[in-house]
Formats: sequence, structure tokens, C-alpha cells
Amino acid sequence: MTDTLLGTTLLAVPVTALYAALNAFLTVGLGVNVSRVRGKHNVFRGDGGHADLIAAIRAHGNNAEHVPLALILLLVAELCGGSSMALHAFGGALLVARLAHAFGLIKASRVQVVGALLTLAVQLGLAGYLLWLRPWG
Repeated sequence: MTDTLLGTTLLAVPVTALYAALNAFLTVGLGVNVSRVRGKHNVFRGDGGHADLIAAIRAHGNNAEHVPLALILLLVAELCGGSSMALHAFGGALLVARLAHAFGLIKASRVQVVGALLTLAVQLGLAGYLLWLRPWG
């Protein structure tokens, strides 16, 4: 597709766009949860020593720390011609992993560990997939 204003060719990255949007909704939802718990405890700076607020802050922060790298890897894999099915598998696994991790942190459940390990597996898998695609030639 061509941008008539700039005269440049634009690349569509539908798989990355889908998982970026879904993970953005998750990140915003986790941020709203932090605000909700802050309001509940009337704590507007720090965590006030409240375990549920600490968990909410870490769920949001951890998501913000891990999702960008995975999305960059997903984007590069898509731009390098990665299989749509493989990209959806990685993107779907990332979303499930981040939901599991956030749920586990907020509810103090062992599913947090599953989410953390799956997140790392997705990141490592995408990095390996990029090497397998050999974009350098």
C-alpha cells in the first residue's frame, strides 16, 4: 500500500498489530487496576505496604517490562517473512502468558510461575525463530 502524501510504500503487519493491540488493552487494564487499588487504600505514592497494591504495581510493571521486547521480536519476524501460523502461535502464547502472570501475581497463585516461564519461552522462541529465518541472507 502506498501513502499518497509521502509517496512511500507502507508495510502491513497484521499479526503484530493484533497482538500489540491486545497486549495494550492488558497493560492499560493493569494500570487501571493499580489506580483502583490505590484509591481503595488512599495511597497515591508508593505502595503504603499494602500487599494487594504491591502485587498490582508489579503485575503492571512486569507486563510493561516484558511485552515490548516480545512485540519487537514478533514485528521483526513478521517483517522477515515469518509464517503467519507461527507468528499467531507466538503472539497467542504471549497473550496467554501475560494474562496468566498478571492473574497469578494479583491473586497470589502459582499460575504466575507458568506465565513467567511461558513469557520467557516465547521471547527465546521468537529469538530462535529469527535466527532460523536468517534475515541477513
